Amino acid sequence: MKSNLYRPLTLALLLGSSMVVLGCSKPMAQNAPQPVPEVTVATIQTQAVALTTELPGRTSAYLVSEVRPQVGGIVKTRQFKEGSDVQAGDILYTLDAATYQATYNSAKAAVDKAQANLKVVGLAAERYKELVKIDAVSRQDNDQAVAELSQARADLASAKATLDMAGINLGYTKIAAPISGRIGQSSITPGALLSANQAEPLARIQQLDPMYVDVTQSSVELLRLRKALESGDLTSNTAAKVQLTLEDGSSYAHAGELQFSDVSVDPGTGMVTMRAVFPNPDQQLLPGMYVRAVLEEGVREQAFLVPQQGVTRDSLGNATALVVNAENQVEARVLKATRTIGDQWLVEEGIAAGERVIVEGVQKVRPGAGVTTVEKNVTTDTAAVSSAG
Repeated sequence: MKSNLYRPLTLALLLGSSMVVLGCSKPMAQNAPQPVPEVTVATIQTQAVALTTELPGRTSAYLVSEVRPQVGGIVKTRQFKEGSDVQAGDILYTLDAATYQATYNSAKAAVDKAQANLKVVGLAAERYKELVKIDAVSRQDNDQAVAELSQARADLASAKATLDMAGINLGYTKIAAPISGRIGQSSITPGALLSANQAEPLARIQQLDPMYVDVTQSSVELLRLRKALESGDLTSNTAAKVQLTLEDGSSYAHAGELQFSDVSVDPGTGMVTMRAVFPNPDQQLLPGMYVRAVLEEGVREQAFLVPQQGVTRDSLGNATALVVNAENQVEARVLKATRTIGDQWLVEEGIAAGERVIVEGVQKVRPGAGVTTVEKNVTTDTAAVSSAG
């Protein structure tokens, strides 16, 4: 009976001691050392960077000529194919030249008459010149002969001017191309009656190689660029190239050059117009196309570029990055990131040369933590790894 009484007491003591052992094992597991996280970093160095800006623009023909008649008449022939290339001087239209030919012939006859009269009057003046010396004729008759000679010369000059004008008008009956280029649709057909200098053009010729691209930039950006150049933050490239992106997103194969910048600001939009010229040998660019032009602003000699994957935004929209210091401790930085260049941010403030920015493993660490680093773009077998102290 006595042994039966002690059996429950012994069981209770055993259960209590096992709970004590289990309770003591929990803090031991919590105090176990945690592994140091490994992150990939990019070491930031200064470098020369060509800064560009992308602006919207429209293409326009290098030369444009609207063909108009300079004399009136009925169109006899059209001597070009619409949409074809023409050369300067090619005959495009011919007009009925009958009346102009008659006027030219009449003017030519008037010149011949004036020349004959001048010859007669000239001979008479020569005779009077000799006779007046021996008083065979009066001085008044000699003066009259000299005056008639001057009058005959003036009549001949007038007749020649009339002939020249008649020849010009006769030549205008053949309407020629004023420039070389591609000619568009004809607004008239043979048989149409034209008037001199009419408002409606007969056709339009455009020179497509080279081609202009007109882009607009805000006056604020233009002022910023000038200040950066004056302060030395940017160095200018006088032969700055311009690249084009076409409407379908493809890149245009040929580079252009900035030709000029307008001298006034549009008061309605606050924009300044700039013009670039591009070679167009394949005539891929057509007038009126929408394009995006990438212009070189200048070169920043001491620029900091930080990979985009290492830069995030806080709740206020500020650019931030995690930097590993010399003790392999993580620090949080607020950056002044102004623009993207490829897959990197151009950083104006918040970073220094030689500092290491975490680009992979950001989610595994927080400021103040120790880390192990692997340099970005270095293969695993040659990677230089440093650990926390």
